[in-house]
Amino acid sequence: MKRSIEHKLIKWKNERKRKPLIIRGARQVGKTYSINSFGSKHFTNCVQLDFERNLSLAKIFEDNLSPKQIILQIELFSGNKIIPGETLLFMDEIQECERALLSLRYFYEEMPELHVIAAGSMLEFALKEVSFPVGRVSFEWMYPVTFKEFLLASKKELLAEAIPNVFDYKPISEIVHNMIIDQLRIYFIIGGMPEAVKEYIEQNSFLKIPKIHEEIFYSYMQTLAKYNKRTDVEELDYLMKTIPKYVGSQIKYTTLDPERRIEKTKTALQILEKALIIHKIHAANANRLPLGASYSAKIFKTLFLDIGLMQYTCGIDANSIINEKDLSKIYKGALVEQFVGQELLAAGGSENRKLYYWSRREKNSSAEIDYLIIRNGKIFPVELKSGPAGRLKSMHIYLDEIENAETGFVLSPVLHKKQNVNNLTFLPFYSELI
Repeated sequence: MKRSIEHKLIKWKNERKRKPLIIRGARQVGKTYSINSFGSKHFTNCVQLDFERNLSLAKIFEDNLSPKQIILQIELFSGNKIIPGETLLFMDEIQECERALLSLRYFYEEMPELHVIAAGSMLEFALKEVSFPVGRVSFEWMYPVTFKEFLLASKKELLAEAIPNVFDYKPISEIVHNMIIDQLRIYFIIGGMPEAVKEYIEQNSFLKIPKIHEEIFYSYMQTLAKYNKRTDVEELDYLMKTIPKYVGSQIKYTTLDPERRIEKTKTALQILEKALIIHKIHAANANRLPLGASYSAKIFKTLFLDIGLMQYTCGIDANSIINEKDLSKIYKGALVEQFVGQELLAAGGSENRKLYYWSRREKNSSAEIDYLIIRNGKIFPVELKSGPAGRLKSMHIYLDEIENAETGFVLSPVLHKKQNVNNLTFLPFYSELI
């Protein structure tokens, strides 16, 4: 399964001033597979250290963090000669060895010619404990398989190429549009977790997909309990089952779990956010950049890790997705909002890998725009609609009130004959946003 991160890894490999690279991402999104695949294609050999499978590896880093001394011991352990420029050194599940994380800065300072990549399933918890001097390591992110990656894995390259971009729209026919929608129905069911995608592509069947989603869901619970000894596991389990039901809705802590104290809910939510299982979407003032400087910490929506896991957790019947002509009507539009947010996040987010939306709360006239995106220093509103465009009240309020607002994007399941009307652009909701 070819992932888009491979292009970024190739670019990193060829950089003149290269730093050790840390791949960040939630558990089971394909980090290990992608790095090993990259290593086998672009290096003479790839030496992998898995700190979770072999705890004794930590001894290599106990005393001396000199890269030369570490390399000598790794060569003895692996039986492979490590040659800068020809070998990829891959430290997997590196969160299990804090000193291995610390060693990355010394690889940059003393052995920059060696290609070093690190990854881990709960790396975000370890990174807060290790302070990297600015400029000593680089970061890249991985997310679940995107819709375009799914099409490519399904050998539907021409459909993948036909997906339009909001900033460079190329018209497509009704036939192609319907073919993309049919594939999107499948993607809504299986989602982007690589194990589920692989199962569907190999078997052309949904039969085992719910079981795979169930196993992934509970593996997260087991891992979270391992890395957070004092965590209220019951609360984490409750929130993981509850949050997917609120995708697309503005929420409060008391709404999520009225039976528990707000502080407990906040703590559990922060853990899920750190594990990259959920992502907060904050309401931002769209009058100026950066969006992160004006958002409200109290007003937010949430996005779940993956649309397939969301569909499973909410108990949405797969047949309803297959048979519904208008996908934006399923689960009151929440699946479409999850899909668009998930795709936007994989493309870099609204800003700095975070997602934002616009909310106006007035007694007589409230309004909300689903997502905000930035291009060339300008903010663009993105509103999701079911079927025909309708009145678009919130979009018009936004364009009237926000200073320097030029145009807005309206995404729907409909293929509009006329894309541009006044200062609005109408596109299918599977369009790329970046």
